[in-house]
Amino acid sequence: MGQRQTLPVLPLRGTVMFPGITAPIAAGRPGTLRAIETALKGDRLVFAVAQRDNTEEPTPDILFSTGVIARIGQVQRGLGGVQLLLQGEQRATALHYGEQEGHLTAVIVPAEEMMPLDLKDPAFTALHKEARERAAELGEKRGLPEEVVHQVLDSVEDAGRFADLVAGYIELTVPEKQGLLETLSVEERLRRVLVHVQRQIGLLEAQEDIKSQVQEELGERQREMFLREQLKAIQKELGDDDSSKEITELREKLSKLDLPKEARAEVERELGRLERAGRESMEAQVIRTYLEWIAELPWNRRSDDHLELTRASDILDEDHYGLKDVKDRVLEFLAVRQLRAQQVAAEVATTGEFPVSKLKGESTDATPALGNGDADRQITDAKEAKARAMARGPILLFNGPPGVGKTSIAKSIARALGREYVRVALGGARDEADIRGHRRTYVGAMPGRIIQGMKQAGTKNPVFLLDEVDKLGQSYQGDPSSALLEVLDPAQNDSFTDHYLGVPFDLSEVLFIATSNFIQNIPGPLLDRMEVVAFSGYTEREKAEIAKTYLVPRQLEESGLAGRELAFTDEAVMKVISEYTRESGVRQLERQLGAVARKVARRVAAGDAATITDKVISADEVRELLGRPKVHPERAAEHDEVGISTGMYYTPMGGDIMFVEASIRRGGRTRPTDDEEQVRVGPISLILTGQLGDVMKESARAALTYATNNAELLGIPAERVAGASEAHIHVPAGAIPKDGPSAGIAIATALVSEMSNRKVRRDVSMTGEITLRGRVLPIGGVKEKVLGAHRAGIKEVIVPKANEADLDDVPDEVRQQLTFHCVETLRDVLKIALVQTTVAQAVEELVGV
Repeated sequence: MGQRQTLPVLPLRGTVMFPGITAPIAAGRPGTLRAIETALKGDRLVFAVAQRDNTEEPTPDILFSTGVIARIGQVQRGLGGVQLLLQGEQRATALHYGEQEGHLTAVIVPAEEMMPLDLKDPAFTALHKEARERAAELGEKRGLPEEVVHQVLDSVEDAGRFADLVAGYIELTVPEKQGLLETLSVEERLRRVLVHVQRQIGLLEAQEDIKSQVQEELGERQREMFLREQLKAIQKELGDDDSSKEITELREKLSKLDLPKEARAEVERELGRLERAGRESMEAQVIRTYLEWIAELPWNRRSDDHLELTRASDILDEDHYGLKDVKDRVLEFLAVRQLRAQQVAAEVATTGEFPVSKLKGESTDATPALGNGDADRQITDAKEAKARAMARGPILLFNGPPGVGKTSIAKSIARALGREYVRVALGGARDEADIRGHRRTYVGAMPGRIIQGMKQAGTKNPVFLLDEVDKLGQSYQGDPSSALLEVLDPAQNDSFTDHYLGVPFDLSEVLFIATSNFIQNIPGPLLDRMEVVAFSGYTEREKAEIAKTYLVPRQLEESGLAGRELAFTDEAVMKVISEYTRESGVRQLERQLGAVARKVARRVAAGDAATITDKVISADEVRELLGRPKVHPERAAEHDEVGISTGMYYTPMGGDIMFVEASIRRGGRTRPTDDEEQVRVGPISLILTGQLGDVMKESARAALTYATNNAELLGIPAERVAGASEAHIHVPAGAIPKDGPSAGIAIATALVSEMSNRKVRRDVSMTGEITLRGRVLPIGGVKEKVLGAHRAGIKEVIVPKANEADLDDVPDEVRQQLTFHCVETLRDVLKIALVQTTVAQAVEELVGV
């Protein structure tokens, strides 16, 4: 007895499945669809069993107990259900039917066939041979080619499989077919199949005799009239009249398009195939869908650009607060396009010819093939000339933390230009076909996201936002970032070829803009095709202005509080910013303001609006509405301490400070735990804790080496170095991984402080990489780190001398409140960071020692 297994049940109406047979099945009942989805999530196996009657909702009592274990092949989804190919594999018997997740299931065991005791028995051999000959005769009488019939029958040598093959294709009732399926004896099943085949042969012979007698009785004219009437009835039944009308309308629609020469040739070829194909054939559906895509694409429709820098500047200021550098770069970007458009428009007005080669960077004898006209025909349309002129230029990549306005800036650019706006989210795309589309040979093929976006825009010169290009994946289906190389190359995208279309489509007039959070995740060749525009985080004052100008009115409107003269005090907004959000952007800030507005709306709806004093939401009421603070950022230390320095770090969510703690153990060494890493540096071993990455560990080793080798220069007593056995470096928040070289001088300062017993100033934070010779090297993210230090209450900041120019990016209001020290060596750092002791203090420390 075979092994039991539980499979989803696929009830069959009006048919019986046999092992070895592949049959198309249409499924539309909810329970059947759920069973198919369950199978597709697993090993694609179902238990295909026939129903005793044609009931809409099958139950276990109307299902036969014998069925077939079948595997689901191709699946095509439609509006009314799914079409799937089912491959029968083995007979099976249902021991029990049940229901699970809205569909029937069955506990089944495979049914073993009973083969003859002697396969070479003359009686069995004669039976098998007779069945094959009669089956071949039946196929030929049905009009099938002799070669096809023998090819199919000869492909199956096993007698049992042959009987199942013939049983699956002959015309029998469901009970008769079920009887053949339940017959496990191969010899008996072969005998029954032979009887059914012989019966159908006799029926066909009788039909042919009757047909010949009728044809003899009918006159030639009567026969012709009969056939014509029959042909009209068939055409009317098949709807061929409507089909030809539909094809004519489609042809007229396509003829009005100004298609390139290659696209026109492909369209004519597919139209011819559509006219020859039957209306209900699968091929006709595929061709019709393809031609509809061609007809709906904007081959020659474009928006008329209305570009005025003053209006564009007003729109950017209206939609966004701050982001001065970004707005300046966007306006420069638009100014170049405006001047190019004016230059070309003037040349067109003077000469009457459009300088295609100049704009496209080609030789003077090269012109694009546009529409049905000749490739050498010059473009004289001033609107098209203007669009082509504005198409050239760099492709912008907006890079920065989440919530700082990258996507909305792109939307504002589209509004300033008067163009259509299309956004395509690329996050998680792992298949090259997402960009280039599927070839039409595949079932359910469709164009890629670029062509879909162009259809959505309805014009050939939209602003096209490629959102989250740094989140593109890669799998065995291909690399979508490689497919984007052609899209984002102005020298190639005028002939972008989608796999589904199979003909070039001009993307040169599209204004592509990309966004990302992690620029290091973008492949080099793709990044090389774009110009990076950096978005940095907002200061707290900028967030407050954004909240008062944009976020609070919007949230009051969405909460139904508009017109009630409610307002947030400045202190309330700052409390939400500082105690309930921690981000570079304003997305979380808007959520928290929305939470306050919803809670106020609930009070208003309940008639308890009197609790809001003078219709003004204060900081205390924010605390009451939102509860305890949800963000606890690091703050500057309260006292100067030995062995604790303040570093700075940067993540895509913004900058902040961190503390680096150092402790020196004197005497015997301890054995490190599993969470520690012990490294021997000269006479002192180094222990590192706090989830430090490899680069940060290397910085700690370099800092210890420099401190021990230059103890005398750094003011470290020799006896403190000689007596030290272990140096322990710890960075709090041990559950958070940390890495990067920029903590080098913070680690070195903490070590020197601990070894020399000198305190580190609490109001000083630092960042910079350190070398074995004590040099301080530049790092990145200076602006974000400085903003984080300012939020934490730091007063003085130490940065590498090479990063001095980066301080220009820091907002003026922050620079006025901080003191910056640009250093080149660690000795410069220590002079600033360590508390300078007086003579009296030094004597007291020595006496204390």
